[in-house]
Amino acid sequence: MKDNNTRVLLGSPIHQKPHILQPFLESLLRLDTEGLQLDYFLIDDNEDDASRLLLKQFEPPGSHILIQPSGYRDAYIRNDTTHFWNSNLVWKVANFKNLMIQRAGTLEYDYLFLIDSDLILHPDTLKHLISTDKDIISEVFWTQWQPGTLHQPQVWMHDEYNQWELLPGEQLKPEEINRRFHEFLAKLKEPGIYEVGGLGACTLISRKAILTGASYHQVKNISYWGEDRHFCIRAAALGIPLFVDTHYPALHLYRDSDLGKVADFIKQNGGGQHASGLSEPLPQLNAAALESEQPQLASESVAATDSAQPELSLEAVTDTDAAPSALTPDAAAATDSAQPEHEAVADTTPAQPSPVPDTANEITAGTASALTRPKLTLTMVVKKEGGRFLRQVLEEHRKYIDAAVIVDDSSTDDTAAICLEVLEGIPVQLVRNTRSKFSNEIELRKQQWEAVIATEPEWILNLDSDELFEASFATEIDDLLRDPQVDLFCFRLYDFWNDSHYREDAYWRSHLSYRPFLLRYRGDFDYVWYELPQHCGRLPENIFELPHQLSNLRLKHLGWSKPEYRLEKYLRYMQLDPDGQYGWKEQYDSILDEFPRLVAWVE
Repeated sequence: MKDNNTRVLLGSPIHQKPHILQPFLESLLRLDTEGLQLDYFLIDDNEDDASRLLLKQFEPPGSHILIQPSGYRDAYIRNDTTHFWNSNLVWKVANFKNLMIQRAGTLEYDYLFLIDSDLILHPDTLKHLISTDKDIISEVFWTQWQPGTLHQPQVWMHDEYNQWELLPGEQLKPEEINRRFHEFLAKLKEPGIYEVGGLGACTLISRKAILTGASYHQVKNISYWGEDRHFCIRAAALGIPLFVDTHYPALHLYRDSDLGKVADFIKQNGGGQHASGLSEPLPQLNAAALESEQPQLASESVAATDSAQPELSLEAVTDTDAAPSALTPDAAAATDSAQPEHEAVADTTPAQPSPVPDTANEITAGTASALTRPKLTLTMVVKKEGGRFLRQVLEEHRKYIDAAVIVDDSSTDDTAAICLEVLEGIPVQLVRNTRSKFSNEIELRKQQWEAVIATEPEWILNLDSDELFEASFATEIDDLLRDPQVDLFCFRLYDFWNDSHYREDAYWRSHLSYRPFLLRYRGDFDYVWYELPQHCGRLPENIFELPHQLSNLRLKHLGWSKPEYRLEKYLRYMQLDPDGQYGWKEQYDSILDEFPRLVAWVE
């Protein structure tokens, strides 16, 4: 039952030095949260294991905290002069922030508070920003972007970083620009709330703004640098005004030399006791503590999935407060297979010990891992898949699964035989339907679910016979299964249109959402299904009530990759759902587009 507290999700993408990260985290613990339910979504993008350990130690009392590994290991170069960014880093961070927006929207938080990990906050900052009743508002902070220069705020009035008032069409002489610039800075040094044209890095966003469409997606026809500018331009276009508050300026630790200012900042702003009730800061890191954590830290790392690490362009950028493009759990989790009716006959292969693997890869990613992590059960619904991708997919899956439950929905080819042949040595529960249920998907999915849970699984991986993960999944899956704080993992699904390209256009954007495929089975949880004959989801609809997390590991969907398969699917949709009652009619029609937009896949 929802209480009367204002629910706030604090989000921060963190790629930080430990000596900067520690005072930042302690600053969060000092926030006054009376009357708030403050939860955390922190994306661990750190290179430094000491920083990763600090995040692991961060446990605010009474809060739910989700720490998600980013899946990247790219460099971000900073020195005591400036910070160096490139476009890849900017849009990576933009994606992180969009994930936070998506989570806040999906879980119905009242506010999202996005903050950079090099800021130290006044304890009253968050409650005060909420009290302003603005849909988008930042707390000000001041930075010397280059040594020996003027301190400037992180907000601006127009264009990329123009900090002076300007009327439409107005042409100003240099001396007038200079006068207005200093006037703007002087105004922001007075406590108040001011409307601005751009902001970032310490920003409160209301649920109303999120539902209106606020995001860090790139505006394609704007060339301005930095995701905050694209966020602000979109907000203005949506009619959402932007404000800065100057009552409680934050301290920006832009350089290591700024650390000397922290003690005075805390003293001046009532910093002694933590608002959370903690009288002690986070434990200081030491070499012994870090060494004892190393094996676990190594196991938690996730390989970069989207591209090779970019080569840095050492172009100094004065505004370093970058942001992301958004993707989130899609609770609908629609399948692309329409499905019908039946009566079932159970046919199982006896459980037998796994054979000695033939390769070192199988030892690492498959059988040996079962000794050190929970059991993983693959489940599939198959029907006449013998001539398609079934063999290719199962050969990949056998590298890491411990068991399989497969429902053969009245195949008339060698589908069942392929399943048993490729998975030889792995316990397989094969259920054969004498009458197809393909036209009534909810019945088929419930049958599949009951067959799986009858085997008392620990983790369930629910995939279709034309879906397989990128190669790195085999080495990363153990870390996911060992995570005690997560019961559900969501992944992006890419619709391949040929062997090397996936489709991306207005109708084909499945990879811009995260969908549930990997679920820890809990016998004490009451699972509820979405009762639709088509597109009911392959897992119960209420699984997002369980602790869940997004993974950067990508899933390939091969079922659209040949013209004959696309035509077959189109005809099936026209037969089972001709009016788009359960799906999207325009998407059905787009299946036969002759010149779709395709994007090359990079493993």
